[in-house]
Amino acid sequence: MTQPPIDVSDFGMDTISMSGSLATKLQAIREGGFSQVMLSARDVAGHDGGLEAAAKLVRDSGLRVSGFQVLRDFEGLSGHLHDYKIDVAKSMLEMCKAVGSKLLLVCSSTSTHATTDLDAMARDLRKLAMLALPLGIKVAFEGLSWGRTVNEFPQAWDLVCRADAPNLGLALDSFHAFATKTPLEELEDLDPDRIFFVQLADFMWQEIRSVEERITTARHFRVFPGEGVHSEQLAHFVTALDRLGYRGDYSFEVFNDDYQQMQPITVAQRAWRSAVWLQDGVLRRSVPLPGQMRLKSRA
Repeated sequence: MTQPPIDVSDFGMDTISMSGSLATKLQAIREGGFSQVMLSARDVAGHDGGLEAAAKLVRDSGLRVSGFQVLRDFEGLSGHLHDYKIDVAKSMLEMCKAVGSKLLLVCSSTSTHATTDLDAMARDLRKLAMLALPLGIKVAFEGLSWGRTVNEFPQAWDLVCRADAPNLGLALDSFHAFATKTPLEELEDLDPDRIFFVQLADFMWQEIRSVEERITTARHFRVFPGEGVHSEQLAHFVTALDRLGYRGDYSFEVFNDDYQQMQPITVAQRAWRSAVWLQDGVLRRSVPLPGQMRLKSRA
């Protein structure tokens, strides 16, 4: 008896997780079994045919765009630096709309030129949200684990609440939560309707001993869920969000130098195996860890 295909429609991939052109990445993600994609602004802006051609590629791929990333070092600036970032934000919002994304990802500032005043930072995030509102775009704010003022998700949540904009919410990233050892019980204090996006990744060692090592690990040594040493934490992270009532998208944001030297379809297949583990093994508790699975063909 033929088993029904496994539904991993809640999971997608970031284009940053593989090498190649935008067309190559989209094809690999689709052929790997996914129906959604998180687009990197760099992949879109760097497309040879320009923005319009990049947008057509995305539409023709049949993939739903779950988000567009990432606006960096936005909040807390003043004077000409603030004006400059507003211009950058407007440009990114235009690209975001052009490729069919209804979500812009923003990560907390690392700039030493930014104020640490939370009210001023909240005003900037609210201003960004108001710029996005007429375009039908939501803004998801993520706390980088090496952010200057906001480096854990409870702090990011506090800033989102201070800003109090209808289209401003929280983005969660499992890597940053594990890197800072933020108690996952803190997830219980979040409003699931204000969690706009969740990114997932693992890494290969238990301890990160410095901020420098944290940045290096984040940018070069992430792995897909189930491939690292934090599988139990990842399972807890996802099930806690599920119990909380989160029903939004998950995406694999995996920066890994080794994956950049592999065929994109091979990387996508590794990601799909992680999606199966999380969907059927964690959320439905029916399959073992990815390294123990023998997956059947989806054909």
